[in-house]
Amino acid sequence: MRVVLAYSGGLDTSVILVLLQEKLGAEVITLTLDVGQDDDFEEIAHRAEKLGAIKHYTIDAKREFVERFVLPALKANALYEGKYPLSSALSRPLIAEKLVEIAKKEGADAVAHGCTGKGNDQIRFELTIKALDKNLKILAPVREWNLTRDWEIEYAKSRGIPVKIKPYSVDENLWGRSIECGVLDDPFVEPPEDIFKWTKSLDKTPDKPEYITIEFSNGVPVALNNEKMPPEKIIMLLNEIAGKHGVGRIDHIEDRVVGIKSREVYECPAAITLIEAHKDLEKMVLTKWELQFKQLADSVWTWLVYSGLWIEPLRIELQKLIDEMNERVEGVVRLKLYKGSVLVVGRYSRNSLYEAKLSTYESWTSFDQTLAKGFVELWGLQSVAAYAKFFKDLKW
Repeated sequence: MRVVLAYSGGLDTSVILVLLQEKLGAEVITLTLDVGQDDDFEEIAHRAEKLGAIKHYTIDAKREFVERFVLPALKANALYEGKYPLSSALSRPLIAEKLVEIAKKEGADAVAHGCTGKGNDQIRFELTIKALDKNLKILAPVREWNLTRDWEIEYAKSRGIPVKIKPYSVDENLWGRSIECGVLDDPFVEPPEDIFKWTKSLDKTPDKPEYITIEFSNGVPVALNNEKMPPEKIIMLLNEIAGKHGVGRIDHIEDRVVGIKSREVYECPAAITLIEAHKDLEKMVLTKWELQFKQLADSVWTWLVYSGLWIEPLRIELQKLIDEMNERVEGVVRLKLYKGSVLVVGRYSRNSLYEAKLSTYESWTSFDQTLAKGFVELWGLQSVAAYAKFFKDLKW
């Protein structure tokens, strides 16, 4: 049996790598995707081979991750339950896709992942894999063999598996860091400062605000502070710049797909900054009716991606609508970063629907106020009549 394992080099996947050989007699090929996490990929490859992998693949997928997954999420202003920018969720379909590609290339019978039965990632991986190759067997050892963290630690010690035992579970890519477990399991406990890596605590942030500009074209960032650069570089720089001001810390109670409420802590400086700027620019160039409908489309798109349905036709169809709406989203947004906040303080677009001559209260306005009388009368015609007939005795 030949298996391709999604391998991070951590406790779970290192134990799984050895167990697949021990329990199933499998030949294991390991795969690690670089989606912007701060890892030593040479060390991960060396560890996999030392633990018995017959071959290891490291794939630099940062640009592909940004172009195919992050930018669509930005266009959709994707914030699950108004908080989570989908950082981990967006990487799973790409990892699944690469697992299938390597399995076909290497003639593997199965692919394996290290997801538990409690989380969302099992859904994200497996539905994508099934859609791409329904005949490929999927192994989920943590779920199928009911592995627990304490058992894995003891097993690793007994087999001489060299892994660092961390007090938290961390997943990282360009779009954000996800931190779970340990003291964070108590939702009343404030996250300790040592879990944060990209963002400074407010007492250590600069005492003066920093102003930045982000230029968008077709709904995606193309320049930072008037300097043109690829989106992935803008994201990396914004993680540093916004993180320095404490922007992007998220601590909330999240509803998982499986029905469990979980306490989730994230660091997403670039994501929060870019989404705030993008939403503001959309309000300048889209009509009120487009904006109202897009909020619904964005919400459904975000839910589908969070819940593992990247391959759902509705997600693909909504993406076409969202992409088309974003064709007019171009211009420059000016933001103020200060003490954990990101505020839009200016915006410009050649596609702007804002007209100063209409909105001003000065004498040079072009708006004819006399037109409003008839509009007001017609706008509330039915509401006024219904209230007078059925609710006039209602005490507020």
